[in-house]
Amino acid sequence: METKKVLILGASGYVGSQLIPLLLDAGHKVTATARNLPLLKSRIEVAENLSFEQLDLSDNKRTLQIVDNFDLVYFLVHGMNHGHDFLDYELDLAQNFAQALQQNSIGQVIYLSSLQPQTGHSEHLAARRKTGEILRNTPVPIIELRAGVIIGPGSAAFEIMRDFVYNLPILITPKWVDSKANPIALKNLNHYLLSLACESNNSSKVYEVGGPDILSYRDQFKTICHATNNRYSLFATKLLTPSMAAAWLGIVTSVPSSIGRALLAGLSHDFIADSAEIRQRFPQQLMGYKAMVDEAISHEDQYVRSKVWGFDSSALSRWQSGFGYYAKNAGASYKTSKTTQQLWDTVIQLGSPKQGYFFANFLWRTREWLDLFVGGGRPKRRVPAGPKLKVGDHIDSWKVIRIEDQKFLSLLFGMKGPGLGRLECSIVDHGDYRELDVRAWWHPKGFFGLLYWWAMFPAHLFIFKGMVRAICNKSNLDSDNSQG
Repeated sequence: METKKVLILGASGYVGSQLIPLLLDAGHKVTATARNLPLLKSRIEVAENLSFEQLDLSDNKRTLQIVDNFDLVYFLVHGMNHGHDFLDYELDLAQNFAQALQQNSIGQVIYLSSLQPQTGHSEHLAARRKTGEILRNTPVPIIELRAGVIIGPGSAAFEIMRDFVYNLPILITPKWVDSKANPIALKNLNHYLLSLACESNNSSKVYEVGGPDILSYRDQFKTICHATNNRYSLFATKLLTPSMAAAWLGIVTSVPSSIGRALLAGLSHDFIADSAEIRQRFPQQLMGYKAMVDEAISHEDQYVRSKVWGFDSSALSRWQSGFGYYAKNAGASYKTSKTTQQLWDTVIQLGSPKQGYFFANFLWRTREWLDLFVGGGRPKRRVPAGPKLKVGDHIDSWKVIRIEDQKFLSLLFGMKGPGLGRLECSIVDHGDYRELDVRAWWHPKGFFGLLYWWAMFPAHLFIFKGMVRAICNKSNLDSDNSQG
């Protein structure tokens, strides 16, 4: 097999992060890019023939610099996390990428897009279609794969349905639950993505990809309920308007609300892929819907076996079936002109007898004592032995699971609770200023895990803002610029 220089745009996403090891195993040289480089590095292990680059496609100059001299580029970027104006945002990214394709040396592009509905309108899907049109106006061959729902741990559409099953005694859904689709397993999608990498195309092409089974979302919910041994009881209502349904998703699922809102409009249509052409070109055994759900459920614990949790044995032992793949999060950031060393010297005093948690210590201590009522025992006062903070150190009920000097600290939540959580402090040097971020992440377990999160949420609204300010004050900051 010919070795190719491969660039992956959007490598920290669901498909990109799982495609990288497969490309490396096939012998390709891979450059992985993401807007959030620390997130990318937390999901992908360092390997031979793999390099990382920070790239925000909205930065035209940086895009022209990075997107050059590759045999193959996977374009896996979308703007659903960006917010309500993601349509314009996505098209701006597409224009910048297209400019790089026009000016630089690129062999071909594989663009993972979305199926288009026969009726109805969705900004998310319109952005996918228009992006393809922009890219095909360049001299580079564009191979566009239009996929519907992808089934696998971490797929947003699948996780929405999975969270509904685990988190609600009765599935309350919009009327779109009777729309039909033929979802594709991640394993089968990867077969197409890898097979295309082995070929060189001289012209652009659009393929639709899907699985062998056509089911309504109602039937998909039923299958997931049976696979997870949950009771199936579904109530579809017209009362859940698109805006209400989006708010409902934000409450009962762990999938980021911005992504959930964008996907909702798509799920309200029939999405049945006509994949006969690509099946004939790249034959494989396609997984049926039940088989792909069973495989996804059986591998859902692989998320905890990652650098995100520092491969910590405590996290591994506490992870349970039904924990949300995506985490709820709350936090605050703070910008300052002080050095990373000044900030770091203060951050690593977290939990010390002198500093405590820098802000609202009474609330932190109260939460520890609440463990008495749920079988957690008395709070443990523990401080690192020193002289330097290291992985494995305990800070009261917390455990250090990841640490990067002057950059990042992650603590595993050690108290009793219906889920698994961590507290992270990160420092990013932007050149002219530093940015401190303190953030709690919570993977809820079912309904009570969500209830616990929302009960804590009012305190989160102000604790972390006060905490970053206090840390900066302890670092003798004389200027500030905060943002929630």
